[in-house]
Amino acid sequence: MIELQETSAYLPQGLNRFKVLALYKFADFKDCAALKPGLALFCCARKIRGTFILAPEGINGTVAGSPEAIDELMAWFEHDPLWRGRLAGAEAKFSGAAEMPFLRMKVRLKPEIVTLRAPEADPGKAVGTYVEPADWNGLIGRNDVTLIDTRNDYEVALGSFADARDPKTQSFAEFKAYAATLDPARHPKIAMFCTGGIRCEKASSYLMSRGFKEVFHLKGGILKYLETVPAAESRFTGECFVFDERVSVTHGLKEGEAVLCRACRLPVMPANAVGALCRTCAEATPPGAVERERQMELARARGDAHLGDDAAETAARNRATKLTRRKQSKDQSK
Repeated sequence: MIELQETSAYLPQGLNRFKVLALYKFADFKDCAALKPGLALFCCARKIRGTFILAPEGINGTVAGSPEAIDELMAWFEHDPLWRGRLAGAEAKFSGAAEMPFLRMKVRLKPEIVTLRAPEADPGKAVGTYVEPADWNGLIGRNDVTLIDTRNDYEVALGSFADARDPKTQSFAEFKAYAATLDPARHPKIAMFCTGGIRCEKASSYLMSRGFKEVFHLKGGILKYLETVPAAESRFTGECFVFDERVSVTHGLKEGEAVLCRACRLPVMPANAVGALCRTCAEATPPGAVERERQMELARARGDAHLGDDAAETAARNRATKLTRRKQSKDQSK
């Protein structure tokens, strides 16, 4: 059985129109190419959207759909001959969203489910000590613990734990360079966290391969912490960036206020935005950004999607309508 953490039950009913599944597991998936077609077909047939990454080391992804569709997907993982038993013990969490947070469905094959490019980092062989969210505050409050945020710089800027070190990475693969600045003698106890836990699995395994003995990481990541730890007791400040159109979540996994800059696609708080752009992009408006935003506003005014599968369906309907009108016009002129 897949061990699930159901969160949508704690969210306001208005947020439960779509069910969001975040799932990962490090496991032997050497036949991942054979798993891709069936998974893509199953999800597309039920209008599930999002991304799954399959690699020889396992599966990682976040998808959304109707509650019924996501429940069907979980049952399929349990009973499909190719998948049965593969996701036992997987880290899987549910949340809700008012609107569909993804534009399309993608199943991708990659060398790693989270890219570090360090073969010595193998969570299947060695991984740090998991710390439950309820015990996290006690751990990071100790003076002998070095607290590290393993996420990228733009994620850290939106919100993080107080006194956490920012490696200032733009991609997770850069974490290796930051790890080189750490010393087991000067940093005997390391505590790490990330969004959902997967990056810490790799990062903790990598540090252990470099001689670090006491490495701890937040089980379930920031998302599980925000879900279970009361806001009054929380040491997390700001909002947690998520890789979908919700942009960010806060305590109780409620959708945050952050928006995406329509030029650079990085998160920004509304108070720091200039229209639909971050201040940096607004000061040097990229070519096409203004026109792209105008087209999006026009699409919204018409009630049409501008991007993704819905946009493709709208475009197909519009083309079919134009062809019908042309044919009718030709028939009338005869």
